[in-house]
Amino acid sequence: MQDQINNLPKLAKDKHKENKTFFAKLKKKPPKQLDYLMQELHEEEFNRTDCLECANCCKTTGPLFTDKDIQRIAKSFKMKAQEFIETYLRLDEENDYVLQSVPCTFLGADNYCSIYDVRPKACREFPHTDRKKFQQISNLTLKNVAICPAAYNIVEEMKKRIQL
Repeated sequence: MQDQINNLPKLAKDKHKENKTFFAKLKKKPPKQLDYLMQELHEEEFNRTDCLECANCCKTTGPLFTDKDIQRIAKSFKMKAQEFIETYLRLDEENDYVLQSVPCTFLGADNYCSIYDVRPKACREFPHTDRKKFQQISNLTLKNVAICPAAYNIVEEMKKRIQL
C-alpha cells in the first residue's frame, strides 16, 4: 500500500491532462445514470480498499470545519466552540476553519481517528466519489486522485465505463 501511496502523486500528474479533458466532457454531457454508476464504482472500490491501511488524506491534507462540525466536536471534548477553535484550528485564505497543521491532530499512529464518531463532514464524505451530481466537483476530484488511491482507481474505472 505504501508504494502505491508514494507513486500516487506521479501517477496523478501523468494522468492529469487526460483526466481534465475527460471531466470537461463529462461536465458538458453527463450520462443519465452517472449518479448510479458513481455509487456503484464507489462501493466496489471501498469493498477492496481499507482506509486504515492508508490514511493519506489525514496525513497530507486537512478538512474544512463547518460551524456544525466545530459545535459537535467541541461538545464531545466538553469544550466551548471558541476554545476548540483556538486549540486546533486556524482561518485559511478563504476564511474557512482548517486544522492548524497536518498530519491531522486526531490521527493516531495506527491510522485510527480519535474523533471518528464526530469527525467533520468533509472527512465523512471524502473522497466525495459517491456524491450526487458528481460532474460538478471535477476540480476537487482532480486533486483527490493525487491523495487517495481509491479515488484514483475510481476515476480510472470511470474512464473505462463511460464513453464520451
